[in-house]
This record gives sequence, structure tokens and C-alpha cells, in this order.
Amino acid sequence: MTRSTDTSWAEHALETLQAAGHRRGGARTAVVEALAGHDCAVTALDLDDELRRRRPPVGRASVYRALEQLEQLGLVQRIEVCRGTAGYERVDPAGHHHHHAICRDCGRMVPFENSSLERAIHEVSEGMSFEVTEHDVVLRGTCERCAN
Repeated sequence: MTRSTDTSWAEHALETLQAAGHRRGGARTAVVEALAGHDCAVTALDLDDELRRRRPPVGRASVYRALEQLEQLGLVQRIEVCRGTAGYERVDPAGHHHHHAICRDCGRMVPFENSSLERAIHEVSEGMSFEVTEHDVVLRGTCERCAN
């Protein structure tokens, strides 16, 4: 699932990487630019396929290293998709996010937003006297295509 590139996230990510001592250019920049073009999680293998077709191509190990660095810096979140496969999704610095319904059979990921769910999480947080700074909601089941 892709749409126009989110240049503000890409700029934020590249500035954060530079502030952490990483140079601009090369594989990290290619991974950031590729992630900026996806509006939902994408697997490392899908990114690898996408970046291998670019000139110059980006090696698989570089893709994984860049994803690990981006995750450590809080720029992407890792989402378990299925059977040991992870998706990586950019983290909006403003805090806007969505959740996922993931098919256990085919791994299809459907993003969703629900204001009632967000309010419920806030209410639970207040009831526990616990400041929730981030949360992930993943619904697992069977998508319409696999159910038929």
C-alpha cells in the first residue's frame, strides 16, 4: 500500500539519523525514502525487492541494518505480521497512527483507525494511573479472501 512520498517524515528521519552520528547518503537514505512512500507497514523482504531494482541497488544486509537503526531511534516500529515475518512502519513524530488487522493465513495487513478504541485506551490508562506513551493494537484472524 503506497501513496505519495511523505517528505516531512523522511526529512525528520534523516535529521535524526544525522544527529545520532550517521552519515547521509547510501543505503540508509534509500531505505528512508522507500519507507516514506509507504503508508502502512512493509516487510524487510519487500523493501529489499524494491531497493534491489534501484540504481545503484541496495544490498539486503544494508536494508536490515538500516531498519534496525531506524527502529532503535524510534523512527519505525516493528510489527509481527505472521510466521516470523515482521513489517516495518514509519512512526509519525506528531503521534498520528493506525492499527492493523492481520490475516493469519496470507499475512494481508489491513490498517484501521478507531476513535472509540483510542478513547478506551485513554480511559484504561487513567484508571490504572499509568501514563501510556505508545500502544499497538493488532487484530489477528482470517481475511475475507482466505475465508472464502
